[in-house]
Amino acid sequence: MNRLLLTGAAGGLGRALRARLAPLARTIRLADIAPIADPAPHEEIVTCDLADAGAVDRMVQGCDGIVHFGGVSVEMPFPPILRANILGLYNLYEAARRHGQPRILFASSNHTVGFWKQTDRLGPDTTLRPDSLYGVSKVFGEALARMYFEKFGQETALVRVGSATPAPEDHRMLASWLSHDDLLSLIEAVFRVERLGCPVIWGASANTQGWWDNSHLDWLGWTPRDNAETFRAKIEATVPRPAPDEAVALYQGGIFTEYPIYQEKDA
Repeated sequence: MNRLLLTGAAGGLGRALRARLAPLARTIRLADIAPIADPAPHEEIVTCDLADAGAVDRMVQGCDGIVHFGGVSVEMPFPPILRANILGLYNLYEAARRHGQPRILFASSNHTVGFWKQTDRLGPDTTLRPDSLYGVSKVFGEALARMYFEKFGQETALVRVGSATPAPEDHRMLASWLSHDDLLSLIEAVFRVERLGCPVIWGASANTQGWWDNSHLDWLGWTPRDNAETFRAKIEATVPRPAPDEAVALYQGGIFTEYPIYQEKDA
C-alpha cells in the first residue's frame, strides 16, 4: 500500500512495532497526541487529539490502511476515556468513511470479556463481560466498527489484544501473552487478505494455557508461532503465585475486575 497510518505511535506498542511496519507501505504515518521523535525517511509525523474531529480528518486523509493503537489503554476516570476511546473512535470512523474507507485494525481488548473465569474457553461469539470502563469503551468500539461494516462496508479487524509485551511477566500472562512477532504477523495478515469483513480476532500467541479460540480464522492465514510456555520456568521461579481466590488468578481480566469507578479527583 502507499500509506499506512499508525495511531498511538508514541505508546508502548507503537514504539515496539513502528520500525517493523516499514515493509507494509511506502509511507508510515505516525500519529499521537504525545511527541514522536526522529522520523525516518519513510515516516510522517502527525500530532493529533482524537477528540478533535478536524485533526482526525486530516490525519486519516490519504491513508490506505489504519492500525489503531491510539486512545486510553488503562483504567481511568470516564471523561478521558470518553474523549479518546468513544468520541475519538467515532471521529476516526467518520474520517475513514469520508476518505475511501481504508481497512482498519482496531486494537480492542481482552478486557471486553474480563469477567469470564480463567477456566472458561471463549470463542468469537461469547457474551461480552467487560471488567472496567476501559473494557466498556472497547465494547463500544467493536459495536461501532460493526455498524460501519454493516451500513457502509467498512472493513475492520476487531483484535482483542491480550498482553502484548516482549515476554510474559506473570502467571496470568502464560495464557494472555501476545508476542510482538505474532502481533506483527497478524497485522501483515489483516492487510494482506483479499476480503476481511469485520471479524473478532483473539490477540494471543499460541499459548498452551490459552483461553481463546481462533479456529474460525483459518481463512485469514495467520498462525501465531510463539508460546508463553517457554517462559513458565522463569515465572514459576521468580513470580509468586497468587492465591486461587485472587482476581488475578480467577478472572481473565485479572486485577481490572477489582478497580473502582475512578473519579477525576482520583486521577
